[in-house]
Amino acid sequence: MAVRPINVAILLAAYNGMFWIEEQVASILGQRGVEVSLFISIDPSTDGTEAWCADLAARHTCVTVLPSGDRYGGAARNFYRLVRDVDLEAFDFVAFADQDDIWSPDKLKRATDILATGNYSAYSSNVTAFWPDGRTVVLNKAQPQVAWDHIFEAAGPGCTYVFNQALVRHLKNTILVNWHALQGVTLHDWFCYAFARSHGYNWFIDPVPSMRYRQHEHNQVGANTGISTLIARYKMIHDGWWFSQVQLIVKLVGLDSDPFVRQWSRLGRWQLVRLSLSALKCRRRLRDKVLFFFTCWLTSLVGRGSE
Repeated sequence: MAVRPINVAILLAAYNGMFWIEEQVASILGQRGVEVSLFISIDPSTDGTEAWCADLAARHTCVTVLPSGDRYGGAARNFYRLVRDVDLEAFDFVAFADQDDIWSPDKLKRATDILATGNYSAYSSNVTAFWPDGRTVVLNKAQPQVAWDHIFEAAGPGCTYVFNQALVRHLKNTILVNWHALQGVTLHDWFCYAFARSHGYNWFIDPVPSMRYRQHEHNQVGANTGISTLIARYKMIHDGWWFSQVQLIVKLVGLDSDPFVRQWSRLGRWQLVRLSLSALKCRRRLRDKVLFFFTCWLTSLVGRGSE
């Protein structure tokens, strides 16, 4: 008796992607050992992305381009739209894809084999960042997960995420219920990781890179390498964006009444000091634990609150 192939829905958010999307789509359609269905949502573009995707769908029955919708203004809202509007019930697994990367041929087979064991509901992986000058760096996100890392960081690039059917069904229902509030969450990969972990779904972070993660001047969120990116990310924290995202995410995933969260969620001065003392269980990587500790202290000194 023939074994039914594993079928995977791939949700791709696109915007002005003609420099890169053809190579990315080729790597998706070339996945080995699984049957893929590609769904593309395009933020209104000016470089011919819509026409190219429409022609792609006309030539490949496994490709669907969603009807033109609102202007999303960022990848996160586009991914929320994909999860909301695509009928995902018929698929064994669901994966996210960016428009500008290059997937390894066995990316989905490796991910779905791990998820098929039943030990995990979600998968992500390390990636190999690459630049136009030929430089490459493996971005290691596979440090051991800790008690509360999901509140403060993603599991890695969202373009490596793969979910089983139970998790994606639960995630979709939550997106539908919280649609308007969710528009304020800027990073979908952070939200999805927080949602899964906070609802008891086990997540596997694969140390084996599954794709080449293209770096260019239009990356919405790129590789976190070098002192300049550390400075830029600290500025986002200092300006209040990061902590406001933490507050919104804990509310949306239902953790706002958790005793640990209530200790610091108002982000007053002494609450931030208290939060700094929990750095070991708030980030995965040692460097990030240290940065988290000092960031909380510095933020407490410059005026998040006066409690």
